[in-house]
Amino acid sequence: MTQDKKHFVYSIFWNSGLIVIGSLIQAIALKAIATPQQFVPGGLFGVSSLIYYVTGWLNPGIFYLILNIPMFILGYLLISRRFLGYSALAMGMLTLFYQLINFQIDISNQLYSALVFGVLLGVGAGMVLRSLGSNGGLDVVAVILNQKFNIGVGKTYFAFNLFLFSFSFASIDNDLVIASMIAVFVCSLTVDYCLSMFNQRKMVFIVSEKPEEIADQVMQYLKIGTTMLPAVGGYKKQNRTMLMVVINNIQLKRLEEIVFTTDNYALFIVENTFNVLGSTFSRRKIY
Repeated sequence: MTQDKKHFVYSIFWNSGLIVIGSLIQAIALKAIATPQQFVPGGLFGVSSLIYYVTGWLNPGIFYLILNIPMFILGYLLISRRFLGYSALAMGMLTLFYQLINFQIDISNQLYSALVFGVLLGVGAGMVLRSLGSNGGLDVVAVILNQKFNIGVGKTYFAFNLFLFSFSFASIDNDLVIASMIAVFVCSLTVDYCLSMFNQRKMVFIVSEKPEEIADQVMQYLKIGTTMLPAVGGYKKQNRTMLMVVINNIQLKRLEEIVFTTDNYALFIVENTFNVLGSTFSRRKIY
C-alpha cells in the first residue's frame, strides 16, 4: 500500500463516505423489510425493535438513539475520540435515514424476506466496519471488551443475541423469532465477507531446486517481495531454501506460471489467509 493510499484510507472523506452509504443500506433493510415483517435484528436495534413490537411506543429508530447514549459514554471514556466521532456519525445517520425512509420492499415469503434483510444489513454493517468507526450500539461494547480483555467480537454478539432471542420467544410469534435468527446468521456471514473481501490474500510456499531464480522473477515481473526460509528435506536430510510469498488472487495464476516454467518439479502450496497487515499490504486499523 502506497503512502498516499494509506492517508486516503485514514481520511475523513473515505471514512465518512463508507459510514453514510453503509448506514443508508442498513436503514433500508431495517425500515423497508425488518419493521414491516416484524423481524428482530441482533444487537441494540433488535432490543429497540422488540420494545416497539411489544409496547407500540415511539419507533425503533428513536429507541435505538436513546439506548446508544450510555454506549457512547463508555466509548468516550475507554476508546478514542476519533472512534467515538465516527460511531456517532453512523448512529446519527442510521437514525436519520430510518426516519426519512417511507417505503416497503414487498416480499411475501417470510424466509425470502429474512435472507434479503440479512444480506442488505450485512453489506451495510460491513461497509461501516471497514471505516475507523462502528455501527454504534453493541459494536462499542464489543470493541471495548476485545481491546481490554481480548474477548472476541463474535463471542460478545453471540452471548447478547442468545439472551435477546430467548426473551423474544416469550414475547412474539416463534416463526418470526426463527426467521430473525436466520437473518442475523446471514448478516454475520455477509459482514465477514465484506471485511475480508479486500484483505484476503494467498500465502504460497514454494519448494524448488531453483529458489533464487524464482524469487528474482517474482520480484521483477510481479513487483512483490519473497521470503527465503531455510528448510531440511525429510527423506534425504538435505538443506534447501523454501520461498514464502503473500499474494492476491489475481496474481496467483501468474505466480504459478513463473514457478513451473522455471522448475517443472517444484512443489507449490497455497493457503488462505484472512488478513495481512503491514509492509506493502493493509495498514493496521487504529481506533
